Amino acid sequence: MLTKEQKEAIVAEVAIVARSAQSVIAAEYRGLTVEQLTKLRRDARNAGVYVRVVKNTLARRALTGTGYACISDSLKGPLVLAFSREEPAAAARIVRDFAKDNDKLVVKAIALSGRLLAPADLSALATMPTREEALSKLLAVMKAPVGKLARTLKAPADKLVRTLAAVRDQKQAAA
Repeated sequence: MLTKEQKEAIVAEVAIVARSAQSVIAAEYRGLTVEQLTKLRRDARNAGVYVRVVKNTLARRALTGTGYACISDSLKGPLVLAFSREEPAAAARIVRDFAKDNDKLVVKAIALSGRLLAPADLSALATMPTREEALSKLLAVMKAPVGKLARTLKAPADKLVRTLAAVRDQKQAAA
């Protein structure tokens, strides 16, 4: 049984994490073993994802006033909350990968930047590019027109060189 101070500490901790989180996933863990949950926590910690099992009443209280209050109605049953701290799709990737091997983990709610998503959107969120991937794609898109312009500007000079070489070869063949 938790004391009032312990409950307040949990609510404060989850509220702080929720305010700075990029996304949150609530998943039911009924039927998972302690070892399986420990593996989920370890994988999440390595990916920069905050995972916490919190009583639903405490979770509702912690999420009030944050962008993730939208999932409060979905907090029913034994749930684990996974908050993505650094990149929006990190928690989705961890939960998706874990759920492939453990079908007892069932996603109940997903929120991205304060917007409620359907649990079916887990794979779409999990396949979002990381920050580095998105930046590299953006740079490739920005670089393409510059490269094409450089090739276009270089084309007349190349054509002139080829023409002069052909004239030279013709004169050498005639001589």
